[in-house]
Amino acid sequence: MSLNKYRDKRDFRKTDEPRGQEPDAEPGTKPIFVIQEHDASSHHFDLRLEIDGVLKSWSVPKGPSTDPGDRRMAIPTEDHPLDYADFEGRIPEGEYGAGTVLIWDRGTWTNITEKDGETRSAEEALEQGHLLAWLDGEKIRGGYALHRTGGSDGNWLLIKMDDDQADRRRNPVNTEPKSVQSDRTIDEVAADET
Repeated sequence: MSLNKYRDKRDFRKTDEPRGQEPDAEPGTKPIFVIQEHDASSHHFDLRLEIDGVLKSWSVPKGPSTDPGDRRMAIPTEDHPLDYADFEGRIPEGEYGAGTVLIWDRGTWTNITEKDGETRSAEEALEQGHLLAWLDGEKIRGGYALHRTGGSDGNWLLIKMDDDQADRRRNPVNTEPKSVQSDRTIDEVAADET
């Protein structure tokens, strides 16, 4: 697993974040995704896709959009363990990422990246800088493109595909603030954890 960077940034004696275990997904199960709202030094959303036994992660400052005309910056961050998808709570002051984390959305996803009529693996798509994902979440559904804008270390864009789940009028980041796990807002999670 590629979790050394994740583990090196955290003191697990001080934070309740999961350390990470070996993945135990059953063959044939669909990979998961989670979008966590994170009120840290800067407020943002973290998109995490299960790929190759870890959660590949991007910080999305404005959160996901359902409008295909929006281009949302997605800054790659370190891989997270699969059990991080269930983490909701407060990261203590002085720890990496200090602040409140809320499970804003979650579900399963399907890799729909194709080249020459064949599905390209998610790992290959990420390496090439262009991944198409179909998200089946509680708030977010449909196709999304992750597209790298620079070289191999560049930032990415998260773009809603123009499909039957697209909705230019809907703004779930602002209108659907509650956790899909606890039905609390980010402020309620923060208050409960102090």
